[in-house]
Amino acid sequence: MWIDAMEPQHVTDSRCLCTTLSGRSGGNLREQFPLLSEAADGKRLVYLDSASTAQKPRALIEAELRFATNRNATVHRGVYALSESATAAFEEGRRRVAQFVNAEGPECVVVTRSATGSLNGLARGLEHGLKAGDEILLTEMEHHANLVPWQMLAKRRGVHLRYIPFDENGELNLDSLPELLTARTRIVSLTLLSNVLGTLNPVAAISEAARCVGARVIVDAAQAVGHRPLDFQALGADYVVFSAHKAYGPGGLGFLVGSRDALEWLEPFEGGGQMIESVTLDEVRVAAIPTRFEAGTPNVQALATFPASLDLLESVGLPEIERHERELTGYALDRLASLGGLRIVGPRDPQKRGGLVSFVDERVHAQDLALLLDEQGVAIRVGHHCAQPLHARLGLPATARASFGIYSERDDVDALINGIRFARSFMT
Repeated sequence: MWIDAMEPQHVTDSRCLCTTLSGRSGGNLREQFPLLSEAADGKRLVYLDSASTAQKPRALIEAELRFATNRNATVHRGVYALSESATAAFEEGRRRVAQFVNAEGPECVVVTRSATGSLNGLARGLEHGLKAGDEILLTEMEHHANLVPWQMLAKRRGVHLRYIPFDENGELNLDSLPELLTARTRIVSLTLLSNVLGTLNPVAAISEAARCVGARVIVDAAQAVGHRPLDFQALGADYVVFSAHKAYGPGGLGFLVGSRDALEWLEPFEGGGQMIESVTLDEVRVAAIPTRFEAGTPNVQALATFPASLDLLESVGLPEIERHERELTGYALDRLASLGGLRIVGPRDPQKRGGLVSFVDERVHAQDLALLLDEQGVAIRVGHHCAQPLHARLGLPATARASFGIYSERDDVDALINGIRFARSFMT
């Protein structure tokens, strides 16, 4: 829908956005992120691309330096004190992640390189349970990371991919589930929060329906982690994947969280050191979970220091963060609508979406808009956002996306609006 007139719908109390988060975390929250608080040119960076990667807090940066200086060693393989110290820090990181997402236990948290790595591992590890003619159910709003691995698997195994459609509001059409979920459905894999539409999907309800036909359920929580409470057991899924860098943590670190039963069913998807119990020239006996899925040397420093980011999130409070971003999203929806000439994609109700807004300006091409906004110190993402089928479904080659984090403020949204006005004046 093209929005050509002011449509204020989500008026919020300014005090809710200005005071809650900083007060809970101690001091000015934005100042805890060096890249945002220490601009070299003295200008305020308006960072509206947290859906791509969140900025790193000072506590994490300092923890990384301390680990590299004092504890750097490989894990699980050395009996010397330094290696044992690194191993203890690594496993404490695993324990903290398990606690953070309410996993069944630390052993149910598999350390990977990214959410993408986790999904590719699942596509390999679940392949043994599939035969030609079986079906995998996805949605039309998936990121390529939760689409391409299944396309590759379908080609290898001769299985069929089916898709839950979304409607004109950007919400999944659940009326189609009875037809799409059949006795042939073996896997259901979907995003918890769309990285383009912002839609928050009813994963628990879909998981319950999938269980009725005996399908395994996978949830891509990459866009949700760090922005709202993430309760693995409440989702009702077999597997949940996410990356640390989306939750103000280090890069090169992802997680595959599963139930014990689901992880025991999963076959190892990489071979090598560490994941074995014993090896002969003729066979291998794999280790217990989660070790059997962690071949090679892991990103020790990343997991050992990720708790610094989790500490910050928990000190602020995930429910407060969710509320803050929802109110900020509502404010952004109203301000963007007031400009006119914009197509905003996804639900118009901020209660049904996460902290991001994607849109198209009929007067300025998305790429031009991003470049002109950058001149004003405003960083947004433009393109297909690794979701080309979604954009094809919308009939759009690209969208512009503004996404928020715990450091985002109303001033950032105002700067975006002013930047769009500048771009329009420049291009017309």
